[in-house]
Amino acid sequence: MEITLSPFVLEKVPNFKVGIIQYDNIVVEDSPQMLRGRLQTFQESLFFDLEDKSFSDFQGISEWRDTFKKIGTDPDRYRPSVEAIYRRIKKRNFLNLIHSAADLNNFFSMQYEIPIGIYDTDKIEGKVEIRIGHAQDEYVGINGRKISMENKLLSSDDLGAFGSPYVDSERTAVTADTKNAIQIVYLKPSLSIESSEKLVESLGTMFTQIHGGTVESFVLS
Repeated sequence: MEITLSPFVLEKVPNFKVGIIQYDNIVVEDSPQMLRGRLQTFQESLFFDLEDKSFSDFQGISEWRDTFKKIGTDPDRYRPSVEAIYRRIKKRNFLNLIHSAADLNNFFSMQYEIPIGIYDTDKIEGKVEIRIGHAQDEYVGINGRKISMENKLLSSDDLGAFGSPYVDSERTAVTADTKNAIQIVYLKPSLSIESSEKLVESLGTMFTQIHGGTVESFVLS
């Protein structure tokens, strides 16, 4: 799959970088007990951390709010997905279990304080571009709402926009039937290329330990 990064994104955020992890022949099912336990424990620990910290105290959230501003997205109205998760946890509204791929994706996002999207590659048509949305860009999100993607960072294929560090689309959502997937890891802009590559490789290894299959990864910057 050919994936490109729009130069306009780099004009707005010169140190922008995103990890791409491609999986083939995976098995998505109910999360194993190990993952369920880690999700529950992490959320409980984070809940107590949030009693003494503001969201801006978390570097990843702070950097991604700043990235949204640079791109032209109001982060108080359209929050990075990781901040939305943290806000849920602060209210002790812990995440519901979905399936192994989504649950592990959410765990990675919480642990590293960054938005991460996961998509069924068999539902993606043609080339993928990571860019800033135009007036005509919109999709139905996984929350069931039609969302305008104008002035928001997004991923698009030949059929249009399908993903974002804000909220992803229904069209390319991973399900229990998914065999091939792609993760888009919205790395902290401050992270070095070397550290970014190591992180992305580590995430891919952990994902295939649960889901099997093969993995390839790289960083766009």
